[in-house]
Amino acid sequence: MIIRTLGLLAVTGLLTGCVVAIGDKDYEKLDGADNQWRATQQQNLAQINQFQPGIAFNDVISLLGTPDFTEFLVKDQQQVQVLFYRTQHKRSDGKTTKDECTPLVFINGQLHSWGDKAYQQL
Repeated sequence: MIIRTLGLLAVTGLLTGCVVAIGDKDYEKLDGADNQWRATQQQNLAQINQFQPGIAFNDVISLLGTPDFTEFLVKDQQQVQVLFYRTQHKRSDGKTTKDECTPLVFINGQLHSWGDKAYQQL
């Protein structure tokens, strides 16, 4: 009975060590993901700050990649596309929302304007 109890204590101690090691590893992954979205956010903002009106839709996609959100509508017989790219942190909830993004407004495939005021004028 004493040998069995000592054996169970030894196994329990080993399992506890495993949990701590896994927990530390998972924490590093979360920290890396946190750094990744921050870097992406900064890169998006740096690129957008260099844009000029008239840039082609496909050129923006080539520079920034897949947007976080997109919208499309036809207004006054013009095709209007809005791409949303994350550029600012608001909440640490693990989700990107439109209020954390800068909208880029394209009319007929050309960058027309960007930012919240441009989006609100649609």
